[in-house]
Amino acid sequence: MKVNFYTSKREYDEKKEEFNKAIISVVEKGISTLGPEVVKLEDEIKEFTGAKYAIGVASGTDALVLASDILGFNEGTEVITSPFTFFASASCIARTGAKPVFVDIDEETFNIDVNKIEENITDKTKGILPVHLFLQMADMDKIMDIAKSHNLRVLEDAAEAFGMRWRGNSDEYRHAGTIGDFGIFSFFPTKTLGGYGDGGMIVTNDEKLYEMAKIYRVHGASKKYHHEYIGYNSRLDSIQAAVLSVKMKYINDSIEKREEIGSWYIDGLKDIKEVRIPKILGNQKHVFYVFNILAEKRDELAEYLKEKEIGFSIYYPKPLHLQECFKYLGHKEGDFPVAEKISKEILALPMYPELTREEVEYVCNVIKEFYAK
Repeated sequence: MKVNFYTSKREYDEKKEEFNKAIISVVEKGISTLGPEVVKLEDEIKEFTGAKYAIGVASGTDALVLASDILGFNEGTEVITSPFTFFASASCIARTGAKPVFVDIDEETFNIDVNKIEENITDKTKGILPVHLFLQMADMDKIMDIAKSHNLRVLEDAAEAFGMRWRGNSDEYRHAGTIGDFGIFSFFPTKTLGGYGDGGMIVTNDEKLYEMAKIYRVHGASKKYHHEYIGYNSRLDSIQAAVLSVKMKYINDSIEKREEIGSWYIDGLKDIKEVRIPKILGNQKHVFYVFNILAEKRDELAEYLKEKEIGFSIYYPKPLHLQECFKYLGHKEGDFPVAEKISKEILALPMYPELTREEVEYVCNVIKEFYAK
């Protein structure tokens, strides 16, 4: 049996008429940048997340760069983040001139170890960029307490966290991205809310930050050819917005289906002593954006899955502090031992709402076969 790591085709086949209608409608009405489709999606994101403001941009990476620039992550400042995440979470800091300061991760959740943040704060520290990774949020209570006591800005990288909600010590759940000064989402196709190409969104509850983000996405101009800032060209595509609005109608069903698939994996893998499943910590509602395991003989298992035509991915095979482009920071192997350890063990299995139980059982049985050899 062949099991794809991800495919958009099943969802398209199920909702073909709706997707086709949405795309053709944009073309028939006349394509416009930041047109009604983008405004509609921004309104839908605000309603779903509870954010006061939402700004559609060209990608999750652009969202991070714009927000970093606006928050003053620039030359001479430092921003604390995780070394175990996608490249953009740290490159956005470097891109705007600031220095990424890495803090090791918690081995059970893969998120930044909040107990190590404060010891890395200096008089140059401008902000904290927590990453909500894979299926759960970082401890936003502790992060916001630290930020408040040291007068720091907080940019939440919620690229993988659409639908995740944090309650912590609060009276109510707050959606990922809505707790810090800015939050960002990615609509890359594999995401929980994914488009048919690149797309991103910035959210905030601060009116001034919202107004600046709107200006920054159109070359820093409040009106055409009148530039207050040196901004960017980063506008969410109208066709992508139309596709995403179709998907927003089914987002709760999609999240619930991911939860069900996650339960199949947990049940199917629970008796394999060579496999560990991440723990969900804190008072929060998680979402299975991907389903990761920690596996003994990870690389050999990956090869076996490949032989059996089972898709997989490794998030992330090399921590950021060991990437060539960050060599200037002066880190060496062993500086962040937990991140380095996890990078050698982690393996992502297929996870998308259209997976069948038969496929998940096949994946689990193949993993059992591998360790029984």
